[in-house]
Amino acid sequence: MRLMALVFTAILTAAPARAQQAPASTVQDAETRDQDKEQDAKPQPLNLPVSLDRIKEQLQQTPALQIHTPDEQAMFRVQILERQKIEELLATLKFKKEYVPAGGIAMQEQQRVMFPPVDNPLVQPLAAFNQGELLTILIENLVGKYLGGKALHAVSSAERARAEAAAREEVRTAVEQYCNAQPNAGAGLALCSSLGR
Repeated sequence: MRLMALVFTAILTAAPARAQQAPASTVQDAETRDQDKEQDAKPQPLNLPVSLDRIKEQLQQTPALQIHTPDEQAMFRVQILERQKIEELLATLKFKKEYVPAGGIAMQEQQRVMFPPVDNPLVQPLAAFNQGELLTILIENLVGKYLGGKALHAVSSAERARAEAAAREEVRTAVEQYCNAQPNAGAGLALCSSLGR
């Protein structure tokens, strides 16, 4: 109800304020407007944080030319920066040092209190596995630990050798393109003669 009264009051006070007209402009107002227009028409000095004269001086200076002699030899280097993908993936895995049961420690405590191991042996967390299944899990873990590392090393070394071969081929192609672009197909350049044409 208060909101309605407040809205009604706002409407009543807003209508007379809108109906008022602005006072007629005087001669002084017209003169000040003319003076403002004249001041706007005059060019204002630039207030820049840099000196335009210094920029012009620097642009007028001729840069020092570097002349390369024709007996300079090109130097190519190959550096493989590829990170080992599998090792990088394994490095991102974070293994927790302490065992955290499913549902958390509080859930494990509640399970222990509600179902004591002596009275309920089949309700315990590892009761789903019999001895044969636990032995299978143990063997799988040992094989993964001791043989998985060797397989991982073999895969990563093969991948590195393939990357090195691709890099060598890329450099050979770049040198060949460079030599083909030279006059006489690069005859007389030591780099081009190393291609074995």
